[in-house]
Amino acid sequence: MSNEDNQNKSVESAKTIIGSQVDAMMGLKEKNPKAFYGILAAVILPILVIMMSGGESNSVSGPTVKELAIGQKYSLKSPNTVDPSATVRLVPVPGTLAAYDDSEEADRNAECQHISQGTPVEVMEFSDFGGKKKMFVKVKVAEGKCKDKDGWVLAIDVQ
Repeated sequence: MSNEDNQNKSVESAKTIIGSQVDAMMGLKEKNPKAFYGILAAVILPILVIMMSGGESNSVSGPTVKELAIGQKYSLKSPNTVDPSATVRLVPVPGTLAAYDDSEEADRNAECQHISQGTPVEVMEFSDFGGKKKMFVKVKVAEGKCKDKDGWVLAIDVQ
């Protein structure tokens, strides 16, 4: 027997089973309509409840940007990592965070480009980007070997 013959028999068998179930349900509808509609409600009602529930919340939880002020001191903290040794990158121009090429050795090891999390910084100015206000923050490092070095970071990295 070929696979095609087996498929044809399976399809015919499925049609026979479905046909007998439909006939049984129509017979139940004629003989006992209360039971028929009760079964129908018991099957459809939970599906409707599941479809209608949820999805109304417009809030998405996640890290929020603090209301920063020029001249105030904050610390660098990336909300996108749990690694305590991760660094925050200072860039010379706002909006270039995604544009740098990290494959160059000098770029990875340059002095004061990657600042440790928790480093105190002072906010100097803001830059808007992509229709969002204060998306980038110019900060000046307040302590450590890179003291008085300034650069731009994402506002979400200043806590």
